[in-house]
Amino acid sequence: MSTTPVLQTSRPRQTRGKLLAPIGTGFTLAVLGWLAARWQPLISPALLAMLGGVLARNLCTLPGYWEPGLEWLSRTALRAGIVLLGFKVVLADILTLGGGAILLAVAIVVLGLVGSYGICRWLGMGHAQSLLIASGFSICGAAAVAGAGSVVHAKDEEVSLAVGLVVLFGTLMIAVVPAVGALLGFDAHAVALLAGASTHEVAQVVVIGGFFGGTALATAVVMKLARVLLMAPLMLTLNLLQRRHQPQPVGGKRPPLVPLFVLGFLAAMLLASLLPIPAAVGGALGTAQTLLLAAAMFGLGCKVRLATWRALGAKPFIAGTLATALVTLISVVGVMLIGH
Repeated sequence: MSTTPVLQTSRPRQTRGKLLAPIGTGFTLAVLGWLAARWQPLISPALLAMLGGVLARNLCTLPGYWEPGLEWLSRTALRAGIVLLGFKVVLADILTLGGGAILLAVAIVVLGLVGSYGICRWLGMGHAQSLLIASGFSICGAAAVAGAGSVVHAKDEEVSLAVGLVVLFGTLMIAVVPAVGALLGFDAHAVALLAGASTHEVAQVVVIGGFFGGTALATAVVMKLARVLLMAPLMLTLNLLQRRHQPQPVGGKRPPLVPLFVLGFLAAMLLASLLPIPAAVGGALGTAQTLLLAAAMFGLGCKVRLATWRALGAKPFIAGTLATALVTLISVVGVMLIGH
């Protein structure tokens, strides 16, 4: 009889230990990536963590009991990171861009999404993979890929491949955007608009804007956040389409019309827009968002088998090149129409 309490309490401890191993590893890599990015802004914490997960899966034998922890990272942590991204979106800041810039953001998301999806399908890629790549390249990089993946129930290999592509090509844009701006004779304000309109990740936009000073940096980031704002209606649209094309589950319920993490994103955006958030709090929320998304990328990376990527050959890189060229072209034309 005396051993019964020990047996009852040991199981939860064992379960917690099994969860903490992969979760702790993911957040450790996320912190290391975050510290590396503070030293060198070109480094992406999300990419480093995802690569760590891919290497762990393909070079080591991961214990089976890691699976629940990896699932928590690639689902719960990922969605929490998307919710916190909403605190970066302040509607008053976006409105200061003017109607022309806001219309440009909408055009990039709509035309970039449709065009990039068409490019991927033309190359023979699957529906889910094409949709993830198109979402990441037209809206806001890894967060949009992850959000779209959650809605359409994409495979983890598809999500991680799309994330890798948007990070790779977004990093290349750090050199491309200033070069295109110089070639076309754009001033600092126009280059900032181009950076926010065409570059895939917020962190990459910050690097480009930093080349041209404080005002240009603010313009570039706000322009990018105007695209981030459109992630919520995209997720809602995808969910509606998903519900229309999926039969009613037998004896079950359909998922909610608006995913909970999208509601959280919108709530965070409204709080940031209506309430004054101290700079220190905003900085802490931004750091937490970076760490959550990076840790989530580790979880996704641990589910990737490189043989799946190799089977696709050069198609993803051709798709990334063409999608980046398309979004950049739309951005350049839009900035010219707005005037600089």
